[in-house]
Amino acid sequence: MVEERVQERSFRDVQVTAADIHIRKIRLTDVTQALREGFADFNANPSFVPFLIIIYPVFALLLTLVMVGENQLYLAFPMVAGFTLLGPVVSTGLFEMSRHRERGLTVSWRSSFDFIHTSAFAPIAALSIVMMLLYVAWLYMAEFLYFGLFSSDPPASVGEFFGELWSTRHGAALVMYGTAIGFLCASTALAISVIAFPLLLDKPTGAMTAVITSVKAVVTNPLAMAAWGGIVVALLAAGAALFLVGLAAVLPILGHATWHLYRKVIE
Repeated sequence: MVEERVQERSFRDVQVTAADIHIRKIRLTDVTQALREGFADFNANPSFVPFLIIIYPVFALLLTLVMVGENQLYLAFPMVAGFTLLGPVVSTGLFEMSRHRERGLTVSWRSSFDFIHTSAFAPIAALSIVMMLLYVAWLYMAEFLYFGLFSSDPPASVGEFFGELWSTRHGAALVMYGTAIGFLCASTALAISVIAFPLLLDKPTGAMTAVITSVKAVVTNPLAMAAWGGIVVALLAAGAALFLVGLAAVLPILGHATWHLYRKVIE
């Protein structure tokens, strides 16, 4: 293991540029295979507990928004939907676990964060900040849209909020415009991060090179990446419907699967 880490540090002394990275053309079958391989990684190393620790505070905050009566229920859906933006950030350790298992090394949560002590940490941290800023911007736009439509007469209760959401013109506008804004944010997050985070973990490169490569990968494989985005949204929605246990399984499976998707896209 010590020799492995020495070789890793020597390997990372050589920077990889965008010109050195070859992007493969993948098919829909590659996407489904990546998902199966991610599920296999999850079965080999179940990750329920760490993600329950992450999800419980989020659930508690959502419950607070509903219970305090401050008319902040409009933030509940954007916060849950924001998992699509923050998923790559919290999945970095999962990428490393899949990488270790792929190479026949010992897999553990402790070893999955060894990258913190390498040159990969700085660009991963920088890209994580970008994703968090995108998440904050998404919440701000959701709040701006809500008050633009409901400021004159905000709903007084949860029941009234859902009633107006599906039976009034401004409620329909909130759903339509909110979905459009969410789609743009999620598409941007997918394009700049789906390949970038695993690439930064796997190869000695900078954050900008990783983002450019990720965008190129999405442009090269629009159908496959659109299918991947649809799978992510569908599984997150199913996990959210099952509350904590659902998301605690869905998030790590998607994290592991993203690593295998990266392996299929990047040589």
